Amino acid sequence: MSLQEDLVQIEHQAQCELEAVTTTETLAQWKSAYLGKSGAVTRLSRGLGDLSPEERPEAGRCVNALRDTLETAFAAVEEHIKAAARTATLSTDRVDITLSGRLPAVGRMHLTNQVLQKVYAIFAEMGFQIWESREVELDDYNFGLLNFPPEHPARDMQDTFYLEMPEHAPKVLLRTHTSPGQIHAMRYYAPRPLRILLPGKCYRNEQITARSEVMFHQFEFLAVGRTITMGDLKGTLSTFAERMFGKGTKVRLRASFFPFTEPSAEMDVTCYLCSGKGCRICKYTGWLEIGGCGMVHPNVLRNGGYDPEEFSGFAGGFGPERISMSKYSIDDIRWFNSGDLRFIEQFG
Repeated sequence: MSLQEDLVQIEHQAQCELEAVTTTETLAQWKSAYLGKSGAVTRLSRGLGDLSPEERPEAGRCVNALRDTLETAFAAVEEHIKAAARTATLSTDRVDITLSGRLPAVGRMHLTNQVLQKVYAIFAEMGFQIWESREVELDDYNFGLLNFPPEHPARDMQDTFYLEMPEHAPKVLLRTHTSPGQIHAMRYYAPRPLRILLPGKCYRNEQITARSEVMFHQFEFLAVGRTITMGDLKGTLSTFAERMFGKGTKVRLRASFFPFTEPSAEMDVTCYLCSGKGCRICKYTGWLEIGGCGMVHPNVLRNGGYDPEEFSGFAGGFGPERISMSKYSIDDIRWFNSGDLRFIEQFG
C-alpha cells in the first residue's frame, strides 16, 4: 500500500472514530492513538526516512497536512465536549428563585469598640466631648506633670516601655494610661471650663496572663470648672452606671490613692447579674470593681494651667475590656486580641 493510500485510510478511520467520541476520557485515548508519540501519524513520520530523497519532501507535506487536519478536528470536538459539560452544569445548578436569600458573611464590630461606642454616647449626653491624645508620650506628661515625682514609688505600679533616645534627650515612652491627655487638654482649654472624654490604647510591660495584657484600652473623663465637687463626680458616675449596666445600678466609692487625684476612690457598681445579692461573678460581695476616680489634684490643675484656688475638677478612668469581662462573664482578657472569630461573632 502506498503512502498516499495510508494517509487516506488513517484520516478516514480517525474521523469516523472521532465522531463517536463523547467524553474527555475517550477523546484522550483517540489523541494518543493518532497524534501521540506512538500514534499512527507519528509512525508515518518516522517512515519518511525510508523514502528516496525526491519523494521525501512531498510525503512530508502530506503527513503534516494530515496532522494539522486531525489536530483541528480534535480541538473542535474538545470544545464541543467542554461546552456540553458547562450546559449540563448550568442545568443542574440553576438557582431556585423561590428559595429564601442567603445572607452574605459580614464583619462585626469588636466587643471593645462596642463598649467604647456606648461610652461615647453616654458621656456625650452629659456634655463631654472626645479628646484624642497621642500614644507615644514624654515621660514628663505621663508621670511628672501628673504628680509623679522622679523617684516616687507609684511609678513602680506601672512597668513602662521606654523608647531608645539619644543621650540627654527627654525620655519618651508608650503611655501607660490615658491620663497624659488631661495635661494636653487642660493646657489647650485653660482658663475655660472643660468636659472631655479621653479614650485610647495603653501599654505596660507586664506578663501576659488571663487578667493582664501588654496592650489594653482605657477611657477616662475629666471635668474642670468653678465649684465642681465630689457630689458632681458621684452624680456623673451614677448616671454612667445606670446607662451602662441598667436602671437601678448603684455606685459605691472606696477610699484609695492615685497621685493625680485627691481625694481618690475606687468605684464599684452593684452586680448586674445578682442585683447585689451575691453570686459567683461578684465573689458573693454584691459589688463589681470598675475603675478609679477622684478630684483632680491641685498640682495637676496647676500644671494644666488652672489656678486651684479658683478651679476644681474630677476625673475617672476605666477599662472597656474590664467592663466587658464583668458584663459578659469573660474569664480571659487574651480573647480580646486573639483574632478568633468565634469570640467576636458572639457579640455581633
